[in-house]
Amino acid sequence: MVLLQPLSRRSAEFLLAIESNEERLLALNDPEAIEKASNLSEGSWVSVEYDMQWLKGVIRYIGSITSYSSDPITGVFFGVELQGEDTGKGQNNGTYRYKSYFKCPQNSGIFASFKRIKPVDHKPSAPPLPTQSSLSLTSTEPLKAGDRVTFFGDKNAHHGMVMDIKDRPNGKMVLISTDKDDEGKQGGEIMLPLDYVIKEELLNKDETEKMDTSQGPEMGGVTDSDEITAGSLVQFLGKTLVYGIVRWTGYLPDKPEMIAGLELEDSSAGVTDGIYKGKRYFNCPPHCGLFVKLSSCRPDDRFSGGKKKLFNGHSDNEEAIVSKEQENVPPIRTEDVSNRLIGKMKGIQGHCNSCYMDSALFSVFSCSSVLDSLLFKSTEHETIQSILLQNIVNPLRKQGFVSERSVMNLRKQLQKREHCPTYTTDEKDPEEFLSLIMQEILILDPPLTLCSQSGSIQKLQKCYYYQIFMDYNHHLVLPTVQQLLEHSFYSNSLKLAEVPACLILTMPRSGKSFKMFPKIIPSTELDITGLLADGPQQCVLCGQLANQECAECFRDTVFSQTGFKYFCVKCSSQVHSHQQRRCHKPSTLHLPQGFSYSQSSGSDRRTPPREKLELFAVLCIETSHYVSFVKYGPQDTDWIFFDSMADRVGESDGYNIPEVRACPEVGQYLHMPLAQLANQVPREMEGVAKRLFCDGYMYLYQSKTMSLYR
Repeated sequence: MVLLQPLSRRSAEFLLAIESNEERLLALNDPEAIEKASNLSEGSWVSVEYDMQWLKGVIRYIGSITSYSSDPITGVFFGVELQGEDTGKGQNNGTYRYKSYFKCPQNSGIFASFKRIKPVDHKPSAPPLPTQSSLSLTSTEPLKAGDRVTFFGDKNAHHGMVMDIKDRPNGKMVLISTDKDDEGKQGGEIMLPLDYVIKEELLNKDETEKMDTSQGPEMGGVTDSDEITAGSLVQFLGKTLVYGIVRWTGYLPDKPEMIAGLELEDSSAGVTDGIYKGKRYFNCPPHCGLFVKLSSCRPDDRFSGGKKKLFNGHSDNEEAIVSKEQENVPPIRTEDVSNRLIGKMKGIQGHCNSCYMDSALFSVFSCSSVLDSLLFKSTEHETIQSILLQNIVNPLRKQGFVSERSVMNLRKQLQKREHCPTYTTDEKDPEEFLSLIMQEILILDPPLTLCSQSGSIQKLQKCYYYQIFMDYNHHLVLPTVQQLLEHSFYSNSLKLAEVPACLILTMPRSGKSFKMFPKIIPSTELDITGLLADGPQQCVLCGQLANQECAECFRDTVFSQTGFKYFCVKCSSQVHSHQQRRCHKPSTLHLPQGFSYSQSSGSDRRTPPREKLELFAVLCIETSHYVSFVKYGPQDTDWIFFDSMADRVGESDGYNIPEVRACPEVGQYLHMPLAQLANQVPREMEGVAKRLFCDGYMYLYQSKTMSLYR
């Protein structure tokens, strides 16, 4: 017996946002919740469920987030910006699948169905009133992202860095990433009116003018206060000339001047491990730390003459940006990977939400040359190209390491180019970054040409990557990338106009809450023969040259597991004589020049070649953190795993430790029978294999034959 229940359009839209059919049925029996959701509007205060807790927020968007869908009714989601102490506990910045639906600070946005929303009668509390002294310090000097600032609340001064400045109806608001407070509690993000905030350099101007310069000889000082910051390589003249890296800058309780905490190269010259009078300011090995006046430091002059010296085993010279000689360092060879690339402090060092860029650059350039034309083609943006080649790709391939400063320098240049204030602070999508580099900065010809057929009209579309979209009529449970690509092409009536040198695919997902499949099997070899619009095709039954294609047979697995079905005349006649297929309408194929249908038999009949691409890298995402897998050799076990933020030394003044590790265990899972692989519990899978199968986001394929001509 079938029970039907009429629904309003709005109710159907709310229910479609719930992924599980069981949960959707339970929600249908809660009309009160549907009614409450219908009364919500943008600006309403709500509680939203995320990661097994209820968070406070404000609705910023109500509507569909599947604008690509052709369905007449799509699920309606609530876009919520988290507020107060829950700021930063979300999953995005109001962006879903490369499209922005509302704007909010990073990790402060959530898209949720109505079942995860509860309306609340809540008014936002006003920010703490500033003290009179803070008002007297207010300056009209403009702030910008990255400025260090001070603000007052709870009768205490607090410090932080400007993340963004927003125009609001009641005036300008400043988004601040706060430091730790005086009690050692971790800071967060806070939005304050511009009048409540002052630059630290203005607040401390009077004190810095009264610096006691009798504590040691100065070396001419530093005229530009922005020249030396945490991470800078410096030299200091005390009893002897010593070299080190700045790990912390700020004020000590009994010192009126700005102080720098140095980690020295020579441990015999230090006196601490980052502790001053019982309080830790930074971390370093014992007897390698030293606190000195910032004005007594100057940039390490060993780097000014072009000759680099290594610090902690790695070069960190940000100034040597442009080199006259555009050296061509080839990708790391299979036999050199273990010695040059594997270990801690290897790969690309992450910093400040850079994991998307670190993983993308490592995947594309460490062991493959398919996109090396980006590094040498003529361009108007020579500075960006030189940073990419000389400061990132060459060091990665030569020493197996790239410092965080090199990537930050690239981010700064992209920020200038795009006039986007968040390129040095916020997380982006890997495809957004790669498209920006390939399409807008270095103007690379699109590597992918798609062909869409509408009746007798054929349209070509050039693009830099392909987003896989799936309809709801598939029966895939544990799909391969091959199957996902075929189904996506079939449902969107697409073919490849030519064999691409590089094929970048993004999976049908967006973050942890929107996985379409719990596992995806990477296809180490992608057979694109059946996806080519005008290529010769092979009959799926006899293997000879085909001259017909049947779209209705696509999902029929009787003949083969491949999606697209091609037949020669004889086999097509036999297949479609069956009563279930008599209504099918096969179409005639058009052969490229040089191929013809031979009427002879035996060895004279031609077998068309297969066109295949090989997988060389996979980017994975889990809880907004990107990592990558790279296939660096021909063996099944030739896999490495890269995480630009695998570990960390110190806290706000510390640094990330990147790591590259071998993961041969991936090979055994790729050869495992599907039934056995489906039964694998992700947390029990060996090593990091779970990340590859459960968190795959972007798959990169190459044609070594075609790349020779690009």
